[in-house]
Amino acid sequence: MNIKLNCDMGESFGIYTMGFDEQIMPYIDMANLACGFHASDPVTMHRSIKSAVAHGVEIGVHPSYPDLVGFGRRNMACSNEEIVSLILYQLGALEALCQSYGTKVSYLKPHGALYNSMMQDEEIFKSIAKAISKYDVSIKLMILSSSKNIYYETLAKKYGITLLFELFADRAYTDEGFLLARQKKGAVITDTKRVFKQVKRLLTKGNIKSISGKKLKLKADTLCVHGDNQSALELIKALARLRDDSTYKLC
Repeated sequence: MNIKLNCDMGESFGIYTMGFDEQIMPYIDMANLACGFHASDPVTMHRSIKSAVAHGVEIGVHPSYPDLVGFGRRNMACSNEEIVSLILYQLGALEALCQSYGTKVSYLKPHGALYNSMMQDEEIFKSIAKAISKYDVSIKLMILSSSKNIYYETLAKKYGITLLFELFADRAYTDEGFLLARQKKGAVITDTKRVFKQVKRLLTKGNIKSISGKKLKLKADTLCVHGDNQSALELIKALARLRDDSTYKLC
């Protein structure tokens, strides 16, 4: 399978540095850039775009609820109109900076609570799709790959947009093909070798196993990797080598 690696980036703020963006950028294919609502600021956005362009990395907007204090991980009771507006606001800001480098935003991946809300509430999904359609239908929407992929594709077509389906390298899945809730034991895979094994299975066999061992054949255009610590950086390097050579073995 030909799967691109995507990573949440550009999440530093002012004098505070978060993540290992400069070290990670050469190894990924897609950078999901924060736009000031859960993290980042204009200078960080500018620098992130410059780095992505230098390494030939595809740029995606990573919008969230307006929640700097909670890092965008808290649900907010926003109306459909508010969601359309906050998406357009963040998309427009990143696009303006991209234009200064002769590039553009090619996809949108909601962050944190907004991402979860999108996958749980059809009206929020529609609001995000509507925002993209009002701006530029060539921008793709990245969503969680699940057993409901065809349903979401049907919804997206009504707005004239295309979906990208995402799987997570370090998350466990239910038998129904959804992410195991974070509060449940084993939801987040912390063992590097297990993460590597799960990704290798996806790349070589086209499926992953659920928490109970059931084979799940889920469409995957891209794989999310997290790069907010030193061990994650080393794992990303290994996954990049595996992406380029499926025979690669983790030492």
